[in-house]
Amino acid sequence: MTKRLLIVAHAPSPNTMAMRDAVLKGANHPDIAGITTEALSPFDTGPDEVMAADGIVLLTTENLGYMSGAMKDFFDRTYYPVLEEKQGLPCALIIRAGNDGTGTRRGLDTILTGLRWKQVQDPLICKGDWTDEFLGPCEETGMALAAGLEAGIF
Repeated sequence: MTKRLLIVAHAPSPNTMAMRDAVLKGANHPDIAGITTEALSPFDTGPDEVMAADGIVLLTTENLGYMSGAMKDFFDRTYYPVLEEKQGLPCALIIRAGNDGTGTRRGLDTILTGLRWKQVQDPLICKGDWTDEFLGPCEETGMALAAGLEAGIF
C-alpha cells in the first residue's frame, strides 16, 4: 500500500526553495519504496490534501518572530476541517530562522498540540545567516519521515 508524504513549504526565496528541494530529495531516496511525495505552497494546500496525507513536513520561514503568514493561513483554513480525522498524523517541522526560531516553534507547537499531530522528531531550526549546511539536515528530515512511513513506524 502506497503512503503519501505531504510537504507544505513556504519557500519565498531561492534558499528556502533549496531547503524544500532537499526535503523532497530525502523523501524520494531510492532505497525508500511505497511512498509518494508532494510539495505544495501553504496557499495551495487545503483540507483535502491533508486528509490524503499519511505524514506531513511543515517548512516555514520565521517572520517577525512567528511562522510565515502563508503557514498561518494554511492552518486557518485547514485546522477545523481536519481536526477530528487526522489526529496522530506524523509530522516534522523545519524552521528557517533569521533569529532563533523560538516564537515560530512555540506557535507551531501550540497548533500541533491542538490538532494532536505527532511530531516524530525534534524540530529542525536552521538559524542565522544562510549556509548550504542547512540542506543536509533538511534532506535527512525528508528521508526519516518517508522511511518511517514505509516501515510502518508511524
